[in-house]
Amino acid sequence: MANTMTILGAVCWRTWLKTARRPVVLAFSFVQPIIWLLFFGFLFHRFDVGLGLRGVRYLDFLLPGVCAMTVLFGASQSGIGLIRDMQTGFLQRLFDSPANPGVVLGGKLLADVARLLAQAVVIGLLGLVVGAKLDLTLAGLVAPLLALGLFAIAFCSLSCLVAMKTGAPESMATFVHLVNMPLLFTSSALVPARQMPDWLAAISRVNPLTLAVDASRDALLLGEVSSLGTALMLLTAIGIVLLAAAWTTAIGLRRQS
Repeated sequence: MANTMTILGAVCWRTWLKTARRPVVLAFSFVQPIIWLLFFGFLFHRFDVGLGLRGVRYLDFLLPGVCAMTVLFGASQSGIGLIRDMQTGFLQRLFDSPANPGVVLGGKLLADVARLLAQAVVIGLLGLVVGAKLDLTLAGLVAPLLALGLFAIAFCSLSCLVAMKTGAPESMATFVHLVNMPLLFTSSALVPARQMPDWLAAISRVNPLTLAVDASRDALLLGEVSSLGTALMLLTAIGIVLLAAAWTTAIGLRRQS
């Protein structure tokens, strides 16, 4: 057990160091959500989100969606680091060591998920600075972290799975572009599902990003956590499936090396 925790900690720390040594990438991951928050939040400030009776403005409505978008965009790029390690042969050397490949993958996922949650918190604080109003109760803070954390685990795992299966930067670029925009624009991150066309609303209801956004929004804006259980169960199920697939792929790579 102690050895497992040591490996997890070492891989996690290495992942954070690699991120810190690429400040341009880290800065861009903050700039893009801020641009969306400022441009959309103030451009559509008169847009009625259907929660007007409770005093919810579009900027308030948008902030949880932008926090979730921050996690989505970052999680989809989680596998890029694995591609670099595969190209240099470092990942193969790790898998050839006595360390369990699943533990190595777990350390990277732990680092990425923790970083993405921290980024979402920073974006949330910036949203408060520019005028968004949230219901900052204990439940209102814990619920979004749980929902976004589970979503981050699922999509970081999916990104790492694609990276290990393909081993090509081009495939990761294709994955990022094919996943991010469709998931974002078919979710309730920017617009309430009830104001979408029926066919788009139906897609939105089965979109994992919608689960994370709605759970976060209900807690942060309305102080409601009654629907959190269903969202967390579904996000947990998705996370388990994708994490298991990535874990199995990592073990398979060790056997091939």
